[in-house]
Amino acid sequence: MSTENTLLKNVKSVPTILLSNALSMPMIGLGTWRLNRNPTDVIYDAIDVGYRHFDCAHIYRNEPEIGKAFKDLLQKDVIKREDIFVTSKLWNTFHEPSLVRNACETTLKNLCIEYLDNYLIHWPMAYKEGDELYPKDENNRFIASPVDYVDTWKAMEPLVDDGLCRTLGLSNFNVQQIERILKVARIPPSNLQIECHPYLNQTDLMEFCRSHNMVVTAYSPLGSPTSPYKKPGKYPILQNPKVLEISDKYKKTPAQVLIRYQIDRGNVVIPRSASKDHMLENFSLWDFSLKADDIQALDELCFGGRYMIMTDAQSHPHHPFADELS
Repeated sequence: MSTENTLLKNVKSVPTILLSNALSMPMIGLGTWRLNRNPTDVIYDAIDVGYRHFDCAHIYRNEPEIGKAFKDLLQKDVIKREDIFVTSKLWNTFHEPSLVRNACETTLKNLCIEYLDNYLIHWPMAYKEGDELYPKDENNRFIASPVDYVDTWKAMEPLVDDGLCRTLGLSNFNVQQIERILKVARIPPSNLQIECHPYLNQTDLMEFCRSHNMVVTAYSPLGSPTSPYKKPGKYPILQNPKVLEISDKYKKTPAQVLIRYQIDRGNVVIPRSASKDHMLENFSLWDFSLKADDIQALDELCFGGRYMIMTDAQSHPHHPFADELS
């Protein structure tokens, strides 16, 4: 990595959004799920490109490698801790309240940082506690834990009190589940991370979040082209004729149009890429914005096409999309 070539103009150009506790969150970040090369090198390149927001999770199983890069860059004063915004997520096997603090501390140790900017419950479904992160029965169904995510949330709030996290949020929760959290929360969730792209535009859920002062983070904004899951729709999103038409209109790549679509709708967006060239392309968004009619045209592509459906856990009583799968 050549730090002298860091694209500082990119860093300065990134808009931020205020969370409910007045913490500034960069509106574009790097997703780190299923990186197809050394995560340490990916982070070096991402910092060089200008990324300062990183979306991590225990279940991605690469936090130690990401932490190696953070530690090196911080020790060399390439970045300061306050320069980066780090999100991580509590995995399903750690929902039991007595396990929550240790899970957070493990993530902090792996990432080589003293606090998280944002800590999310990754899914509302609690799985059987133990060393197996994907506990399954003989029918390949996830083994549920009886823990209620409401109790998990209550166990997360002291992490903020004690300085381990600056803010808390949710991921993959539906409206009814969020409402249950809001009824009991001493520290309300400030962020909801959800799958969001033109095939699943999440307009209603976005409006609900705004009415409760929650910022939406869009994952899989490009249609999760390298995920192992079934791809809904006649076309991959990046090849949809309407996306290509708008891309040609603005002289931008389809990926740039889809990422800008989220930002122009007021969402934080976390495209994933391990290629430095793609990271740079995905980050080069600040010289254009989409007109309202183009945003509407992309919205109209929505047919409820979801990639991240967790069908193996459909029988779990807290599966957020079970109704969609029945």
